[in-house]
Amino acid sequence: MPKYKYSIQTDPDRSAKASARGIDVSRKAAREVCNTIKGMTIHKTIEFLEAVIDKKLAVPYRRFKNNVGHKSSVVGWASGRYPVKAATEILKVVRNLENNAENNQLQLDKCRITHAVTLQGTRQQGMFYRAHGSSSPKMRQFIHIELVAEVAEM
Repeated sequence: MPKYKYSIQTDPDRSAKASARGIDVSRKAAREVCNTIKGMTIHKTIEFLEAVIDKKLAVPYRRFKNNVGHKSSVVGWASGRYPVKAATEILKVVRNLENNAENNQLQLDKCRITHAVTLQGTRQQGMFYRAHGSSSPKMRQFIHIELVAEVAEM
């Protein structure tokens, strides 16, 4: 099993980290969710992700917005979607981050997510079976999710 490192160095007394490796979700949707939750507090992030899963709030799509419909719940941006699968997986990582912050004895009211990123993971080859006994390769792309929360200095 490979050893993974975080892509950011932080102070262990003021921060908490959490990650998920080899997640089978859309990397484009996960990127947009991570960019939206960056800068939020942990409790606000959990509320936002639960609202996305219930399809009450849309995630603004800033980069991958071609042929994406407009949503009225998106503030400041026109296009948005409800990436339920990506939000569910990121919610698991946020809850893990909350538990790690409690274990590090950080104040959860002052913890903000400062680093939320998706990284390219491994690929798994599969096959599309075609007519007349032929087949074509297909690749499944997995991602890694990293979250870091730090206590904001007052």
